[in-house]
Amino acid sequence: MLLVFRPEAQEEILAAQAWYEERSSGLGLEFARALDVAVERIRRTPTAFASLEAQYRHLMLRRFPYSIVYHATGAEIVVVSCFHHRRKPSSWLRNVIS
Repeated sequence: MLLVFRPEAQEEILAAQAWYEERSSGLGLEFARALDVAVERIRRTPTAFASLEAQYRHLMLRRFPYSIVYHATGAEIVVVSCFHHRRKPSSWLRNVIS
């Protein structure tokens, strides 16, 4: 399946990675690796993870307080948000509506 990141999700990922890297050298890379593992799990079994709303699902990253929010269509997986767990729970919807 083709994996597509919405621009808003890409911005969230880059901001989180930069934030972690500023805190500790190499931590941003660990965040990126955790993200890669999660994305690969989604790619292998996109319907295996918890539903949020309508067709959207999410997978929580290990070690980091983030979830990947996505939806799968027949031919692609669209990542709509890299959602921090301390944000307002419905704020990821902003990425879908825009």
